[in-house]
Amino acid sequence: MDIRIALAGNPNSGKTTLFNALTGSNQFVGNWPGVTVEKKEGRLRFREGVTVTDLPGIYSLSPYTPEEVVARRYLAEERPDAILNIVDGTNLERNLYLTTQLTELGIPVVVAVNMMDAVEKSGDRIDSAALAKRLGCPVVEISALKGRGVAEAAEAAMAAAREGKAPPPFPYSGAVEHALAHIEEAAVHHLPGAQQRWYAVKLFERDQRVQEALGLTAEQIAHIETDIAAVEEAMDDDAESIITAERYGCITGWMSECCRKSAPGALSLSDRIDRVVTHRLWGLPIFAVVMFLVYSVSMMGVGAAATDWANESLFGEGFYLFGLENCWVSGVPVWFERLLDALHVADSGVGAVIRGVVLDGIVAGVGAVLGFVPQMLVLFFMLAFLEACGYMARIAFVLDRVFRKFGLSGKSFIPMLIGTGCGIPGIMASRTIENERDRRMTVMTTTFIPCGAKVPFIAMIAGAIFHGGAWVTTLAYFTGMAAIIVSGIILKKTRLFAGDVAPFVMELPAYRLPTLPNLLRSAWERGWSFIRKAGTIILLSTVLVWFASSFGFTGEGFRMLEEEELHLSLLSALGSAVCGLFAPLGWGNWQAVVASVTGLIAKENIVSTMGVLYGGEGNVYTALAESFTAASALSFLVFNLLCAPCFAAIGAIRREMNSARWTWFAVGYQCVFAYAVALMVYQFGCLLTTGAHPLGLAAAVIVLAGLLCLLLRPAKRAGRKEGEDAAMAA
Repeated sequence: MDIRIALAGNPNSGKTTLFNALTGSNQFVGNWPGVTVEKKEGRLRFREGVTVTDLPGIYSLSPYTPEEVVARRYLAEERPDAILNIVDGTNLERNLYLTTQLTELGIPVVVAVNMMDAVEKSGDRIDSAALAKRLGCPVVEISALKGRGVAEAAEAAMAAAREGKAPPPFPYSGAVEHALAHIEEAAVHHLPGAQQRWYAVKLFERDQRVQEALGLTAEQIAHIETDIAAVEEAMDDDAESIITAERYGCITGWMSECCRKSAPGALSLSDRIDRVVTHRLWGLPIFAVVMFLVYSVSMMGVGAAATDWANESLFGEGFYLFGLENCWVSGVPVWFERLLDALHVADSGVGAVIRGVVLDGIVAGVGAVLGFVPQMLVLFFMLAFLEACGYMARIAFVLDRVFRKFGLSGKSFIPMLIGTGCGIPGIMASRTIENERDRRMTVMTTTFIPCGAKVPFIAMIAGAIFHGGAWVTTLAYFTGMAAIIVSGIILKKTRLFAGDVAPFVMELPAYRLPTLPNLLRSAWERGWSFIRKAGTIILLSTVLVWFASSFGFTGEGFRMLEEEELHLSLLSALGSAVCGLFAPLGWGNWQAVVASVTGLIAKENIVSTMGVLYGGEGNVYTALAESFTAASALSFLVFNLLCAPCFAAIGAIRREMNSARWTWFAVGYQCVFAYAVALMVYQFGCLLTTGAHPLGLAAAVIVLAGLLCLLLRPAKRAGRKEGEDAAMAA
C-alpha cells in the first residue's frame, strides 16, 4: 500500500525546494477539488510506493485564505499517513506555532528544521534532540537548498507512517484542559480517539467551519459555550487568544532551552541589505534599475542574441552546426518546403492551399511566436531569481507605501507579481485580499502588468521600431504599474470602490542564493506553458488567419488570392470595417487592427498574425518599420498592453467576480482606459516628435482634461446604500 506524506509549513520555509528535492521530475500538478488553488503531488525519487503532497504554505490551521482552507481540509479529512513539517531554522519560534497545531491532529509528525546552513553560518545553535523531546516527535536537521538531510527527513517520515504513532498533543493549562475534556465528551466522543483532541480545540476556538462539519445541535453549542465562557472569565481573555497565548508561551520556553543565539539583537545580513533596498527614498529607484537590468539582459543581451539566432537561423534559411562549414542545418521553413517537395505537393490547386497553410500559415505564424522563446526563458529565469532570493517580497513592501496612497494595498502587488507569468493565476491570487472592493479593483487592474504572453509582441515592436531598446520593455512594465495606480485613484473615488484600504502584513524572508536547478525548472515550467499554447491555440489561430487573409471574393467569385490581392481578402474586409475607429490612435490599417482582435484569443496571436500579414516574401521587421512611426508603435503597444486580456483571463475574471455585470464592467473599463491612453500617446507623441497637429489632438486634450478631473476630484464616502453592490452582482 502506498504511503502518503504531506509537506506542511509556513510560506518561505523552503517547502517547495524540499518537495522538488524529494520528487525531482516525478511531479504532477492540478487543482484541489472545487477550488483553483494549485495542487502538487509527486513520487518519492528514491523509494517506491511513496506519494508526497506539497500543501500550500500556511501559518496556522485556523483558515482565512483559500490556501489555508485547502491545507486544513486535506489534513483533517483525508488524513495522510505522516506529516513532514518544514520549519525555518532562522525563524524557529514563529514556525513552531504551526507545529503545535499539527501535533493535535493525531497524525504521525516529523519536524524538518530547514536552512541549517544559514543557522550555522550565523553562529546560532539548535539542539534538535531537546526539541524532539519537547515536541514528542522526530526532529531532523536539513538544508533543502543544499540537499543536506533530505533523504534522512524522508526516511524518518516513512518510518513514522509505518509506526503510526502520533505525537502527544500540545499541553494547555488546567482550566483549558478541563474545558477541552468537557467538549470532547459533549460533542466529539463519537469520532476516532486520535481526532477528538483537534476537533475539541477548534470548538473551543468557536470555529464555525468545524461546528458546521460536525452538525452540532443548538443544545450542544450552548453546552460548549458555557464551558468556554467559564474559561474566558477565569483567564480574562477570549478563547482564541487564550489558545494562541498558551502556545506561544510554551514555545518561548522551548526556545530558551533548545536554541542559542550567537549575537542576540545583532542585525543580520538580510536586515542590513533591507536598510538599502526598502529605504523610503531609494527603494523605488533601486527597483526601477533592477527591472531595467532584467529587461536589458533578456531583451538586448543574451536573450536578444538567442532570439536573433532563432528567427534568422532556426526559423530562417538555416545555420552551421557548431560553426562547422560542412555541418549545415536547414531552417524550419526550408525543411518544411523540402518535405512538401518530397511529397510532390503541387504549387497550384489543392497543393497551393496545402503549401499556403503550412508555409505561410503554420510556419510563418507559429514560428514568429516561437522565435521569442529564448528571450522569454531568459526573462523568466531572471524573474525566478528575484523571487527565489527574496527581493520581490521586498518590492511588495516598498510598493505598499505607494499603492496605499492611491487606494490599493501591497497585497495587490502579489497578484500582479504572479501575473508577470500569466494573468490567470494572477487574477486568482486576488482571493487573498479580504476587502471585497479592493479585491475587485485588483482583479480589474492585474492584467495591466505585462504577462509572459505579451512579452513577444513587446519585443517585436521594440526590435522592429526601436532597434531592440530595453527601455521599451521597461517602459511597458512601468506603464502597467502607472495604469494600476491611476486606476486605483480613479476607482477609489467612486462609490463602488470607496472605503479604507485593507491592511497589509507580510513576512520578509531572509535573502538566499537560489540553486541553478530550481531556477531552470521555474523558467522552463513557464516557458513550456507558452510553447504548449503555441502548439494548440496559436496554431489554430494562425491557420484561420491565413485562410481569412488568403481567400476572398473577386469578380471571379470566391477563390484563393494572389499576394498582391491581399486587400480583397475576408480578413481585410473585416478589419477595414472597424479600422477607422483606431485611426486616431495612429494605426488605422486593417492588418494592425486584426492583429489586436486576434490577441483576444491569446496575446501571442498578435505576433503570429503580424508574421502572416506583414511577412509576405520580405522581412516582418522591415514591413513593420514601414507601417509604424515611433508614436503609432507606442500607441499600438500601449493599447494592446492595457486593453481586455485574452478570453481565458476574461473567464478567470468572470469566476472571481462571480457576476456577469462586474465582468463586463471590468472588460469595458480596460478597453476604454486603453483607448484613452493610446489616443494621448499617439496625438501628443506626434506633436512632440514631428511638430504636427494630428486631427485627433483636440480629442486627446479633452481626454487628458477629463482624466485629470477624475484624478483630482474629491473622494466619495464609503457609505453606500445596501443593494447597490448586489445590483451589480445580479
